[in-house]
This record gives sequence, structure tokens and C-alpha cells, in this order.
Amino acid sequence: MSTYRLQSLFEPAAVAVVGGSPRERSAGRAVMRNIRAAGYAGRIGWVSPRHREIDGLATVRRLRDLDWVPDLAVITAPPAVVPGLVEEAAALGVGAAVLLTAQLGAGRAAFNAAIERAAHPHGMRILGPHCLGIVSSHAGLNASIAARTPQAGDIALVSESSAIAAALVEWGVARSIGFSKVVSLGDALDIDFADLLDHLATDRHTRAILLYVEHVGNARKFMSAARAAARAKPVVVVKSARPQAPQSIAEIGLRALAPAEAVHAAGFRRAGLLQVDALDELFAAAETLGTLRTFPGRRLAILGNGGGVGVLAAQQLLRLGGTVATLSTETIAALDALLPGGWSHDNPVDLVVDADGARYATAADALLSDPHNDALLVVNVPTAFSAPLETATALADVLARRKGAAARKPVFAVWLAEDAAAHAALHAAQVPSYATETEAVHGFMHLVRYREAQQALMETPPSLPADFAVDAAAARMLVRAAVARGEVQLDPQATARILAAYGLPHEAPLAAADPKAAMALAQPLLAAGRMVAVKIDSPDIAHKSVVDGVRLNLAGGQAVHDAAADVLRLARERRPDARIRGVTVQAMVTRANARELIAAIADDPVFGPVVVFGRGGTAVRVVDDLALGLPPLDLRLAHELIGRTRVARRLKAHRNQPAANEREIALALVKLAQLAADVPEIRQMSLNPLLADADGVIAVDARILVGPVEPLHKGRGHPRFAIFPYPSELERSIALADGTPVSVRPVRPEDEDLFREFFTHVTDEDLRLRFFQSVKHFSHEFIARLTQMDYARSIALLALDGSGAMLGAVRLHADANYESGEYGILVRSDLKGQGLGWQLMKIMIEVAGWLGLHEVEGQVLRQNRGMLAMCAQLGFRITPDPDEPGLMLVRLPVSQDDETAS
Repeated sequence: MSTYRLQSLFEPAAVAVVGGSPRERSAGRAVMRNIRAAGYAGRIGWVSPRHREIDGLATVRRLRDLDWVPDLAVITAPPAVVPGLVEEAAALGVGAAVLLTAQLGAGRAAFNAAIERAAHPHGMRILGPHCLGIVSSHAGLNASIAARTPQAGDIALVSESSAIAAALVEWGVARSIGFSKVVSLGDALDIDFADLLDHLATDRHTRAILLYVEHVGNARKFMSAARAAARAKPVVVVKSARPQAPQSIAEIGLRALAPAEAVHAAGFRRAGLLQVDALDELFAAAETLGTLRTFPGRRLAILGNGGGVGVLAAQQLLRLGGTVATLSTETIAALDALLPGGWSHDNPVDLVVDADGARYATAADALLSDPHNDALLVVNVPTAFSAPLETATALADVLARRKGAAARKPVFAVWLAEDAAAHAALHAAQVPSYATETEAVHGFMHLVRYREAQQALMETPPSLPADFAVDAAAARMLVRAAVARGEVQLDPQATARILAAYGLPHEAPLAAADPKAAMALAQPLLAAGRMVAVKIDSPDIAHKSVVDGVRLNLAGGQAVHDAAADVLRLARERRPDARIRGVTVQAMVTRANARELIAAIADDPVFGPVVVFGRGGTAVRVVDDLALGLPPLDLRLAHELIGRTRVARRLKAHRNQPAANEREIALALVKLAQLAADVPEIRQMSLNPLLADADGVIAVDARILVGPVEPLHKGRGHPRFAIFPYPSELERSIALADGTPVSVRPVRPEDEDLFREFFTHVTDEDLRLRFFQSVKHFSHEFIARLTQMDYARSIALLALDGSGAMLGAVRLHADANYESGEYGILVRSDLKGQGLGWQLMKIMIEVAGWLGLHEVEGQVLRQNRGMLAMCAQLGFRITPDPDEPGLMLVRLPVSQDDETAS
């Protein structure tokens, strides 16, 4: 339901508290006290069946005894009566209810189910149960049991935990940090993180959003809302980590490669959220992101009057992945002319202990002009010679005088003196001030990581090779046949056929039932001068090393025979319960400069399939050098995944070892992600080791686990992907009026060049009619917003001719409630009269039904007579826009006949 009726929660015209007594520790009394203390200006009612009056306020016995209907009901009653109270409130037309009731015990599931049955038919929204309540500062509302009312501000806080929410409110009050909204989710029976992200993304009172997350419910809904919110404003998240007892890879299989916390972190990163490690970092990150603009790069210049503090800052910077900026020759020369001879002549720049404001100002000016750094950290250590206020004022004056790009370079400050006036001067100059150099460097890296996350949302991937092709049908047939037979693990031959279907290089194994057959199969390989490996073949032995089931580098027939006999004997002794099919014989892969990697698909119970990459081999868990990414992947995301591992450095050229072919590694990851998309029955898969060198990659060992599809998500798209995959089912062929064949498909991230060329064939007037303003420059960011699709909410379809040139596009963006979608359309100016616009509009209306929308709407300039005429012919209702005199609103109900795109 997303944002449906959330206004009743955040901006209610009337509130009723249900429950409470004169007892000092009464939750209802605490809520009413907070509502009154916050200065709420709306109507307030109190329902208490046992008391006629509490704290001087008259009460009523039942909610329906009020002579008005509240928008919001805050229910603090005992668990047994809450479902009935919810049913009464919903039937009366109450828009939302906050359930503070806790101590639900073993009956929690039945309790929540009863509440849902009572509220859902009437569309009443539920916050909680077992929550702290809600604070909506700009509505003057504190309907919570927090100890104090926070001051109004522009940071929204959403916490799954009531205790954490209460603690952060206290933390903010103590530091004069204000909130626009504070929401505690509790059990999140109805309103969840995604609903609130959708609301807060467009809330004019909210500049930044802070999340405390313990678990994510509907991963696809969360990802869609989080990506939309992160495009609009900073979203900072801290995730609680639940300690887990260590387990071996033999016990937990591939899921050990993707711990829950790492999967969540991968999801947050893909959504463009900034994850921090601790609660106090939430506010520090929000303050930094709210004060400073983002910037390209991670090179930090450090300036101060104490060399030790500067060195500590540099060490912390390197530990967090930043770069200590190199001073340019020109900057060193400029500083030599300005500073005493004892200055450090390097970064960090040590101004010497007696530095005054003038010295700080001249050095800061030189560093800000240096193109070899991206930001400046200024440290002021109190000494007998220092004047903190004078220095802060001098720095502020330097920043005020700077113009252009240099003025946008961010400056961070560490003023170790307790001088309120100095900190006020820095604040007025928009320089965030930190208590320690560690906090300041964290602030710098928050900005770096946030900018990189935003850039990732706007980047377009390199093109896939022209010969990128897979045989999805063959893979599906193999896997579904195995699932139908009740198999859990594919046999080596089926595994090899699936790798071949997806163009993943591998050394195919040969199946042998006994040692004699193994020796016979090995003879041609041995005759060709290759050594072989023998491995146990059992669907019940996931990890061959556990039963000592692998023999390598066998050079003769008798050695193969003996090795096969040995691994069969050990397997039967150590796993008498296992089904033994025999052994496999495989040619040894020898590559002198190969790096051992792992590429895998792991399965997460919340986010579904996850692509894993890192250092491979038998010590994969010991080395613990793995990175995770949510599919679908493109080449950019695959390269980014590789770059987040330590083994990425080993892929580069080193001494006499040539660089590994990183593009082929990335392509293998993209193929794995595509396989996960095409065959949902593949639950886990591992290529380990995957050898990589200058010639490419080859899988030496592979394992695939399969099972019936257990959907995580309802409706369209992959049943288990957290991110809606490319909707290939919307692809089709049409023809122009002159018979020219045209293909129509959804837009892809790599379509930037198509759009750029397309715009050269559109007149300035047609661009103005489409975008409501003259468009002269098509920046990367502008086009990226047209090509970066969240297919769960936004579908754009391209029309392409036989040569692949773009002829037009239509776009449909659903609102957060999936009630209506706003469309936009543009075709090449030289194709008018060919019927392309009409056909794209018809397809768009079908897609609206495919998405489950009830209405399509749009804004059209009054002078765009062609579009208005087309809308009239298609059945749109056309009315003047009451807010924009120059625009017309067009609306079309989506009928049941349009529910399926053909």
C-alpha cells in the first residue's frame, strides 16, 4: 500500500488516544502527556472505559462515543482487546492506528493476524504493534512514549527497534539535533521501511533519512523504495548484526559464502544507501551530507599546527580507503614562499606550533587551489600561541573570497579547543567541525562513499560483446528434469552441459562407475600428454575434500585405477549413508600464471540469489576475501564487484606475471547472474576454482544445487530476485505506416549512446513540448535518468529500426501505491505521420495493465495539439491543470482488457 493514508499518520487533523489510566507508568497517559507538551493544535480525544477523567481531560468509554472521527488512533490497551479496538476504529473510518501494545509473547502471530483481518478491509494503516510511536515535528505531534520531545529539524529517523529510537531521540536532544519525523516500526505488521522511504523521499520537511534496520521483510519492495529515495536525498543506514556461531563450509554449504549481514550490505550498496557501522555515525554522516556538496575523488589534503594529529588523520584516512593527496610542485613552491622553513614540505602540511590565523589562511588558500586534492581537512590544536577564533574567522574569510570550482571544494575542521565562538564561525561558513581527527576523516569518507553510490546509480555499463548468447532453454530443461526426479545436486555431466549453454569455459568431467572404467577413460588424455584428476561422484557429498575424495596430477593408467579405488573406499567408509555414483576423470588444467578465484550463486532467504566473487581454492573461507552483488548484473557492476576484493590487486600485472583478463572474469559473473535469472530452480552454484590469466578464465570444478522454486515475491518478474529483472516479455515487433519493420523493447542501462544520437533527430520545439522547457545540453546525468530503470516501477520502451537506430520512446512511471502511472512520449521529428506515436501509446496502456495500474495520467502543454488530439482519440479525459495554467491534465482508466501485454 506504500504511501496510502500516511498523511493520517504524519499530519492528522484529529488524534484519539485509546487506553490509559491515572497510573504514573500508564502508556496511554505518557502518550497524551507528550501530545499536549508538543503543542499539537488538532482535536484530541481520550478513550478509557474505566476512568471518566484523567489529568483534567474528560474521556469517553468507546471510540465511537466521540462526536468526530479521528484521523489517527494511538492504541495502548492490553493485547486481548486490541484487535477489537482496531476493528472498531477501522469501521469508523480512522485512517491510521499506532499500536504501542507490547508483551505479546507466544501469541504474537495470532494477535497480528487478527489485527490485519480487522484493519485491511477498511484500508486503515497500522504502525506497530510493539512500537515506540511517532513524532511528526512540523505537525506538532509527539504520539510516542519517548522520554522527551525532540526539537524540529530536517532529519527523519526510522528505527525498527523502539529502544534504539528512544535512545537516538535522547542523543539528538542532548546535542540539539532536530528531527522532521521519528518513527518506530515495531513488528511492522503493515507500515514498513519501504512505505516510509516512499513517503520521506518526497517530504519537503526532510533533508536526510536515517534508518536503523534489524531485518528487511519484502526485499523487492524495500529495494525499489530505497533506490527511489536515494536518488532524492541522502539515506544513511546502520544494520544490527546478529552474532552467529562459526560453522564449517561442509556444514552449511554455499550459504556460508553469503552471510546475512553481507547480503544486506550488498543490497544497501546497490540501492545507493550509505551504510555506517555505529549509531553515532548516523548523525555524523547525515550532518556531513547535509552541510557539504559531493565531489569527485577521495584525495584529502590535511593542514594543521600539530604534526602528530595530522599524521594520525592520514593513517585513519588510509585505513578507511581514502588517499593522502600529493602536493603539486606549484603548491610546494607557493607554501615555501609563505611559510617558515620548518614546515613539513609534505601532506599533512604542518604549519608549526606558532601558526596564527594569517598563516592558516594563506596555506588553506594554496591547498584549495591545488588540483591534486579533492578536499581539505584543517586541524587546530590549542597551544600558548594559537587563537582558535581568529583562525576560524581567517579560514571563513578565505572560503568567502573563493569563486568557481575552488569554492565548491569541501573543507572539514577539527578544532580541539572548547571555543563556542570559533565553532559558530565555522558553522556559519558551512564547515562541519568534529571533535577528533578520526570523526573528521569518517565524515570525509562518508561523503566519498555517498558520492560513489550516487555515481553508481547514474553510470551506464560498457556494452556486452556482440556474441553474448546463452541457451536458456537447454539449461531450463536439464534443471527442471532433475528437479522432477527429486534430485538436489546436478551430476557432473549435466553441470558441464549448463556451463556450455552459458559459454562458461570449463574442463568437462567424464563419469566412470568403477576404477577400471576410470582407467579406460583416462587413457586418451594420458596419451595426449595430459595429467588427470580423479574425484568422487556423489550427489550427497557436497565437498569432496571432506572425504578426501580428490586425487590430482595422475600421470599413468595404473595411478588412475588406484586413485579411483582409493577415493571410492574412503567415501564409503566416511559416508556410508551417501549414494556413490562412481568417480569422475578430468584433464588437469595447468596455467602457470593463473589466479585461483571463486564465482558463485548463493541463496539468501530474504534477498534471493546473490552473486559471490573472490579468492578461490580450498581455503576460500579461511582467506575470507569475498564480495557480494545482487543480480541482475551488467559489466559495470561486475567490474565493481571484482574491485571490492583484495584479490583484485593480484589480477594486475606484477613483475613477470601478465595481468589476468579482467573483462573475461566480469563476463563470467554477468553470465552467472543471467543463469540465475533464467533458471530460478538453481538455488546454489559454485565455480571453484575458477582459474584466470591473460587468456581468460576456465572453471576447474563446478557444483549446482537445484530445487523447486519457492517464490519470495508475488506478481511480475523473477520470483526470487530482489531487483526486478529486465522484462523481456515486453519485447515485440511492429511496423510503421510505410511498412518499415520496427522492434520495441524495454530500455537498458547501456542505451545512453542511442538516446544521445536520437536527440539529434528531434527539433528544439518538439523537445520543448516533451520536457516543458528548451533543452540545449544532454548531460550524462540527464540521459542516465532516462536509461537507469527500476523496472518494478518505471518502464521505458524504445522503438528501433533494423539498423538499431532509436526512433522513439514511451515511458510509464508508477506512483508508490501502484494506483496510477505518469507517461511521457517522444518520437523522431522526421517520423511524424508514420503512426509510431499512436502504437507506442497503445503499448504503454497495455503495460499499465501489466503493472496492475488503474489509471494512466500525464501533463501536456496546451499548445501541443497533436498530443491532445491523440489522447482524445485514445479515450483520455482532458481537463485544465488547476495548478499550471499552461498545462492540461490527461487521464485514462486502465480496463481489465489491458491487464496482459501481448
